[in-house]
Amino acid sequence: MSKILAIGNYNDAERKALEAQFDCLVLAREDEVAGLPQEVRETVTAVGYKGHHGFGAEQMDLLPTLGLIANYGVGYDAIDTRTASARGIKVTNTPDVLNDDVADLAIALWLMQGRELEQAATWTRAGNWASGGTYGLARKLSGGKVGVVGLGRIGREIADRLAAFKCEVHYHSRSEKETPGWTYHADPVDLAAAVDVLFVALVGGPETEGYVSKEVIAALGSRGVIVNISRGSTVDEAAMLDALEAGELAGAGLDVFVNEPDIDPRFFDLPNVVIQPHVGSATVETRAAMAALQRDNLQAFLTGADLLTPVN
Repeated sequence: MSKILAIGNYNDAERKALEAQFDCLVLAREDEVAGLPQEVRETVTAVGYKGHHGFGAEQMDLLPTLGLIANYGVGYDAIDTRTASARGIKVTNTPDVLNDDVADLAIALWLMQGRELEQAATWTRAGNWASGGTYGLARKLSGGKVGVVGLGRIGREIADRLAAFKCEVHYHSRSEKETPGWTYHADPVDLAAAVDVLFVALVGGPETEGYVSKEVIAALGSRGVIVNISRGSTVDEAAMLDALEAGELAGAGLDVFVNEPDIDPRFFDLPNVVIQPHVGSATVETRAAMAALQRDNLQAFLTGADLLTPVN
């Protein structure tokens, strides 16, 4: 009998739903797969994956009858899709259902950073309004020049929201898109030079590692702000930190980091940086929809139906 193996930090509701729908074993971490008896591993034909560590050839070797890795999340850069494809293993993800939440958070980071909302709240809670007068001036955001790196599903939602703020929208993507008059830049350095705020909405993985490079950051300049809701790897984090500390970049709003959750402590000393713990899709409604789409892909695989959201 075919079995499904689920790996990751599933909450109680997600775990119960998996166990109720499938003959399913749930593990907390990738490294626990090797501890399963061989006779169990040989029955696993599909994996529901909710991890951020690598799932590659080593893990696939342990599951010789594996036919599907159903990822929980739109980003699947932790999965070695090239190796999976070479072995005839299909990979799916959970796109679209999280677009709104991630785009909403990008706008929230932009507003928080530019209007100094976190600092002003802390200042007020400390009693400074009554004792010290009015809080200082922040930065006007509506009507500004903004750029989006990666005009895919989420990037498009971010751009639509920025247009509602009366912003002049610029973008960089692999090819020019049909837009309502937004300005396309074939080169990310040119894009950064034309705007004051750069929203990063790229897919993760080797092809986009360090895509927002030292040169892009320099072109953005001392009034520039980076908002990143994609993956920490898409930005040259060391160059960004250097620029922030030197006053060569005005600020950042970040939901993702290199080596998260053990992020670089240099961020903690920068009051012009808004930090969030990778919560772009973290709402009750969206996480439930992501889990449901993952289960639907698993069900389709088991019944021989077309996969809903294949990526290879």
